[in-house]
Amino acid sequence: MNGPDQKGRAMPESSVRRPLIVPSVLPADFACLGAEVRDLCAAGVDRIQWDVMDGVFVPNLTFGPDVIASARSHSTVGFEAHLMVVNPDGLLGTYVDAGCELIIVHAEACTHLHRTLARIRELGARSGVALNPHTPAEVVAHVLAETDLVLAMTVNPGFGGQAYIPAVESKIARLRRMIDESGHSIELEVDGGITGDTIGGAAAAGADVFISGSWMYGCPEGKAAAVKRLRDAATVAGEAA
Repeated sequence: MNGPDQKGRAMPESSVRRPLIVPSVLPADFACLGAEVRDLCAAGVDRIQWDVMDGVFVPNLTFGPDVIASARSHSTVGFEAHLMVVNPDGLLGTYVDAGCELIIVHAEACTHLHRTLARIRELGARSGVALNPHTPAEVVAHVLAETDLVLAMTVNPGFGGQAYIPAVESKIARLRRMIDESGHSIELEVDGGITGDTIGGAAAAGADVFISGSWMYGCPEGKAAAVKRLRDAATVAGEAA
């Protein structure tokens, strides 16, 4: 299987994986989230990521489910929730109900990761597992059958605007091999410091979903130009790898 369509549903497999460009709304104007979501959709993004932080697993506090639910009707693409929280199991249902078709939990925060991923699917969402930069790829080796997406963090989570960590690319390549050998349809996402210059390394290593926040919002030519530049760079690097 290939990546999801704009509503987060799995699509038929093809010989070429189209890079998916997914903005984080962390740099958005929180007072105008509906307009921000509409603007991102108009720019041609593939879905939208909500960075959910609890002030414990990471220092910041961000989006509760009610905030996300209020923005859902403004979007024509799917939502994913990246739960950077210490107790994801207690929150899964609320973020699914808020309109997130994909729920990503951190392996470092889950005592029973297999059970958590299975529960996300039981709730009707797609399941994702995130790995911090120091966490080995092998942590997900035995849960790939329960996983729709693996997220390799290319910064330490908790803050926007951080610099990309190139050393993670060897782990991305390892995850790509593990996914391909598993025979399961699993997206490989990267998040942190993704720009028009850094996306090529992640794509060449095997990533096919790319989160961009600060760089996309800061692009002088606008978000649509940023999306095109990211997608073009990822496509070229992926095809050359």
